[in-house]
Amino acid sequence: MFLQRSSRFPQKSPSKINQINENLNSKSKVMKNKILLSAFCIFALSSSFHSQETKNDEVSVSAPVEIIDRLNIPGPLKFNESEYFLAWSKQNSATWAQQQYILRDDDFKNYKELINISYFDKEIDMEMAAKQKVDYVEKLKEKNQDKYAFVGVTESPDGKEMIVDYLITVSPKEGESYAEYNIDRFKSFDANGKKSFLIFSYSKRLAGDLKYASRSLSKERSKLMEAVITTAVPPVTYKPTAVDPKKK
Repeated sequence: MFLQRSSRFPQKSPSKINQINENLNSKSKVMKNKILLSAFCIFALSSSFHSQETKNDEVSVSAPVEIIDRLNIPGPLKFNESEYFLAWSKQNSATWAQQQYILRDDDFKNYKELINISYFDKEIDMEMAAKQKVDYVEKLKEKNQDKYAFVGVTESPDGKEMIVDYLITVSPKEGESYAEYNIDRFKSFDANGKKSFLIFSYSKRLAGDLKYASRSLSKERSKLMEAVITTAVPPVTYKPTAVDPKKK
């Protein structure tokens, strides 16, 4: 089991988060030749997992007519007493596949809730992955002067998993403005020397007045964090397909 249902990751204080960043910055100097997480170029670095850059590249594409289950995950996914159905998948590279799930009656392009699973058939440095996401959100917050945005880092007691949760607001050129709360759960695997890495991400949007939407989502933060932490990571049977062509 990951954690008991009544348990929570201890939330890092701002000073500890800064310490993590300092440690990771020094660590990165000796890791330039290590595999770094490129997944966040979708969320852009895309989690999607959207109108925001992080998830934009992942989610803003049109759902394909035929959806391939590249991770062979039994569905539908059950999360927080709701069922989520496979709506999109992509083979980003030979070692990286991605799938996204939405509620039965939800609209993929303008979803209310979404689950993104990114699977890497190789070793990824978890702390560097988390740091990249934190840095991305902080830069996005500064770029957009997003006064409602925040980002937090949480670590499991055994140090084997990390969570980055964050809130941003989006004001598209067309359509209604919305607040978006995201939780990215990072988990490394080592099965008899075979290393892999998975990101389980949950995203929830609330349209309307940004101040109200941000406050409403912030009030759900503890409950949603608990749901992500206590949800069992779905079993993955990875069968890579041909890499999807990049958009021109």
